[in-house]
Amino acid sequence: MKNIFSESPDMSSQRSLLRALGWSDSEISKPIVGIICAQSEIIPGHMHLDAIAKAASEGVIAAGGKPVIVPSIGVCDGIAMGHGGMKYSLPSREIIADGAEILLRAHAMQAAVFIGNCDKIIPGMLMAAARVNIPSVFVSGGPMLAGRVRKKKTSLSTMFEQVGAYNAGKISREELQNFECNACPTCGSCSGMFTANSLNCLCEALGMALPGNGTLPMVYSQRLALAKNAGERVMDLLAKNIRPLDIMTAAAFRNAETVDMAIGASTNTVLHLLAIANEAGVKDVSIDIMNEISEKTPNLCRLAPAGEHYIEELHEAGGISAVMKELYDAGLLDGEVMTVSGKPLKEVIKNAFNADPEIIRPIDNPYSEHGGLTVLKGNLATEGAVVKKSAVAPEMLVHCGPARCFDSEEEAMQAISSGKIVKGDVVVIRYEGPVGGPGMREMLTPTSAIVGAGLGSDVALITDGRFSGATRGAAIGHVCPEAAAGGVIGVIRDGDIIDIDIPACRLNVRLTPEEISRRLKDFTPKVKEANGYLGRYRMNVSSASQGAVLKKY
Repeated sequence: MKNIFSESPDMSSQRSLLRALGWSDSEISKPIVGIICAQSEIIPGHMHLDAIAKAASEGVIAAGGKPVIVPSIGVCDGIAMGHGGMKYSLPSREIIADGAEILLRAHAMQAAVFIGNCDKIIPGMLMAAARVNIPSVFVSGGPMLAGRVRKKKTSLSTMFEQVGAYNAGKISREELQNFECNACPTCGSCSGMFTANSLNCLCEALGMALPGNGTLPMVYSQRLALAKNAGERVMDLLAKNIRPLDIMTAAAFRNAETVDMAIGASTNTVLHLLAIANEAGVKDVSIDIMNEISEKTPNLCRLAPAGEHYIEELHEAGGISAVMKELYDAGLLDGEVMTVSGKPLKEVIKNAFNADPEIIRPIDNPYSEHGGLTVLKGNLATEGAVVKKSAVAPEMLVHCGPARCFDSEEEAMQAISSGKIVKGDVVVIRYEGPVGGPGMREMLTPTSAIVGAGLGSDVALITDGRFSGATRGAAIGHVCPEAAAGGVIGVIRDGDIIDIDIPACRLNVRLTPEEISRRLKDFTPKVKEANGYLGRYRMNVSSASQGAVLKKY
C-alpha cells in the first residue's frame, strides 16, 4: 500500500519536494489519498466544505493513509441563474472532471475522497472517479435547512416564484424582501429535491456514497462523522482494491435510475447519469431505458418543488436507504451490487425502515404508479425531451396550445414579465441547447415567473435548454435535436399548435411531414457569439440526448 515515492532512489527528487511540504518519513511511506474538495466562498453549498475535508482527512489518517486536500472549481447555479453566467454551469462539469483527473494522476494518488455538494460538481467528480478508477468514496456537504416565512417552509424555488409574483403585482416589495431574507437560512445545498440533492441521493443509489450522504442536513454534527467514516472507508477499499468501475456497473446505474424515478429527482439527472455512464463505459444506459424504468417504478416521494416536504424530512423518514428498502423488497433493485461500504447493497439497507409513510409512501400506496420523470418523443423531439412529471399539475399532463417562440431566455422573460403570455400558450425557448447557448442554460427564471404569475396550471414551456431541479409545472427541456443543430424546434412559428401528452410520452407540433421538411430545407440556424471556453465547448459538445458530453476523438 506504499506510494510510488516512498523508497526508490530514483524518486529522491520527488521526495525532496514532499519534504518541502513538511512531510515526515512516516507520511512519505503511506498511501496518498487525494481529498478533492470544492470549497469556495461563493457557493452556499460549498462554503463549509473545508470542515468536511478536514474530517475526511482525519478518517484517512486514522486508517493509515496520508490525505492531501486539493481543489475543484464549482458554479452556484442559483447565483448564475437568469444571466449570461448560467452558460458556464453545465460546461463546468467537464472542467471539474478534467481537473480531478489531472490532480489525481499527475501526483500518483492511490485513492480519493470526493467532496462537493452542488449541481455540476458531483456529476463531474463521478465522471472523474470512473475515468481515473482508483478506490474512491463520495461525501457531500449536506442540504441546507428549509427556510420559514409565516410559519411555512420555503426554499430557493419559493424565492424565484415570489419574484414572479412581485412582477405580476401579487405581492409587495416588503413581502418579497421578507422572503429574500428567510428562504435560505443556512449554508448547504438548496433544501428541495433540486439537482444538487438529487445527485447526492443518487450517489447512495449508485453505491458510491455511504448512507445519509444525500439527506443528512449540513448543520448536523453527524455530517462530520460521516466524512470521517468516508475517509476510513476509502482506505479499506484501497486495501481490498475495490474501484469505482467495480461499483458503477450496469446494474448499479439501473438501481440509480429506479431511485431517481421513485424520489422524483431533477430532470438534470438524465444528463448526468448518461454522462457518468459514458465515462464508466456502461453502454446500456440511454435515454430510451428511462421510460421503461419509470413505467414499473412507483413515485414514492413528492419533495419540493413537487410537494410540501423537504430533504430534512426525507432524512427523518429514513433517507434514501428507506426508499431503497421499499424498492428492494418489491423486487425493483438489484441487491447484489457492490457499494463503498464494502458490502452489497442488500446488506447496507437491510435494517433501514420507513419512519414516515407520508414522506416516503409505501410501495402499495405511492403518489403515482409510475416514476417522477418522463422522456417524450415525437416530431418535435425525435431524439427525446424530458419533463418532471411529478411536478406537473394534473390538468397540464395533456395540453395543446399555440406556440409563442423566443430565441433566448431573455426574450421570453420580457414577454412573460410584461403580461404577453396568456392561458393556453406554449412558450418555446430555443437556441439555449449545449451548442446553441452555448452551454444549455437552466430556465428557472421563466418557469418561476410563469408560476408566480398564476399561470402554472395553464401555460407550458418547452426548450432545447434545461431546467433547474427547482422548476415545477409543464416545463419540458432537453428538446433534441436542438435548434442550433437543425432541430424542428428551430422552425416552429408563432401560432403553430403544439400537442403535449405526458402520459403517452409524446411531444408533437401539428405540421405535416411535408411542411416540416419544407421549413427545414430553408432553415439556417442562428449562431450566437461565443469565445474562450464557451467557444471551444460549442465545437466539441454532443447532444443532450447523449448527456452533453464532449466528443471523443
